[in-house]
Amino acid sequence: MATLKVPASVASPAEDCEQLRKAFTGWGTNEALIIQILAHRNAAQRKLIRETYAATYGEDLLKDLDSELSSDFQCVVLHWTLDPAERDAYLANEATKRLTCSNWVIMEVACTRSSFDLFKARQAYHARYKKSLEEDVAYHTTGDFRKLLVPLVSAFRYEGDEVNMMLAKSEAKILHEKISKKAYSDEELIRILTTRSKAQLNAALNQYNNQFGNAINKDLKADPKDEYLTLLRATIKCLTCPEKYFEKTLRLAINKLGTDEGALTRVVVTRAEVDMQRIKEEYHKRNSVPLERAIAGETTGDYEKMLLALIGHA
Repeated sequence: MATLKVPASVASPAEDCEQLRKAFTGWGTNEALIIQILAHRNAAQRKLIRETYAATYGEDLLKDLDSELSSDFQCVVLHWTLDPAERDAYLANEATKRLTCSNWVIMEVACTRSSFDLFKARQAYHARYKKSLEEDVAYHTTGDFRKLLVPLVSAFRYEGDEVNMMLAKSEAKILHEKISKKAYSDEELIRILTTRSKAQLNAALNQYNNQFGNAINKDLKADPKDEYLTLLRATIKCLTCPEKYFEKTLRLAINKLGTDEGALTRVVVTRAEVDMQRIKEEYHKRNSVPLERAIAGETTGDYEKMLLALIGHA
């Protein structure tokens, strides 16, 4: 897993807390100091800062950041300061609410995290919301969406590279048979997509391409306006080449009439310590523009500075 670059001489958590406290006091908030500290600390360091801050000042750093900051800058800093599992739990919970519902965000969390990270997100969901992620997803979705999303968020896939080629060939045939019959929510198709390891799934989809002459996502474009099929294609992309999925998400967020700051913030914050370098390369290849320049052209002020720091441009 890629980690955020941290300066060679990083201050201690106590020193960071002292500086953050200074950023909150006096006339106005010192946003530059907040970026200088938090944008250059990895998840383990940010956790220590939060713990030290609570022990030293008897207050919650997140609450102080919430009261001192505003708008998109507030959102990106709060999301970044959260523990990754807490953040995923929060994103998934927001995605089940009526006004902010998003099957895409639920699918994204389920398909682009490691099995252990998804498990930790489910634990964090229990702790924060006193119920399970699975029950909320089941309650707030219906029909084919529910059939797909509940097993996706419940999954604990094998993470190894071992592949059974006989199984890959047979499951490629099953997938082709179901798609040919337009049985897009068939339980066998969903079983394969929601339980197989990513390596095994990649092997099955390569077999699908070799045996039937088409990439599976091309065969799933029978009805471009079908929302379930669109989500199913995105699921496959997330499981097999997440950098392409995130490149497209960023492209749509940036090129939208009125930037989609929610999607932009979510992708930068959740991928900065995972695969941001690959996403940046994919973005440049697809758009002939560096991601840094695209973000700088669509954002301003402290929000822009924080995003650029997180993608390693600072």
